[in-house]
Amino acid sequence: MADNLKAIIESLLFVTDGALSIKRLKSVLGDDITVQEIKEAVRGLMVDYEAEKRGFILHEVAGGYQFRTRPEYKEWIVKLKQLSPARLSRAALETLAVIAYKQPVLRTDVEHLRGVDSSGIFRTLLEKDLIRVLGRKDLPGRPILYGTTRRFLEVFGLRELGCLPSLDEMEQLEISWPSGSKSS
Repeated sequence: MADNLKAIIESLLFVTDGALSIKRLKSVLGDDITVQEIKEAVRGLMVDYEAEKRGFILHEVAGGYQFRTRPEYKEWIVKLKQLSPARLSRAALETLAVIAYKQPVLRTDVEHLRGVDSSGIFRTLLEKDLIRVLGRKDLPGRPILYGTTRRFLEVFGLRELGCLPSLDEMEQLEISWPSGSKSS
């Protein structure tokens, strides 16, 4: 198996819907292959795809690896699929950002920060599998705690939550909002 390990891993990555972790690859490949051999094979695949400038890359995302099309070919993929890119409203992105940075977080805390009711946005984010229920807080009424999902990491191309820009980095970004004013 070691002589065709890259090909086996490539086929596993090809058939999976989401990101495939080293741990999951190890469980499929068994005890004959070490974690180090798996990591080396994955790195080898990443180098191969980059060197060959194929239409896709192997991207580390959400604690695993996933094939992604190269961003420069997006316009043709959209034409083929006849899809409009998935979009979130500014309010949904603000809410998602608060959840990502403050998790685990209560809906009331998000609403307090944003200054508006967010129940509809929470429902949308839950339906899109970008956030999930983490549990309940030990307060009267046992309010629900929310956090982001693996899907969130995949959609935003993040390896882990630690890859989010720091709040200081976010403040240094020049963001031009459609209305001409910065979001509060």
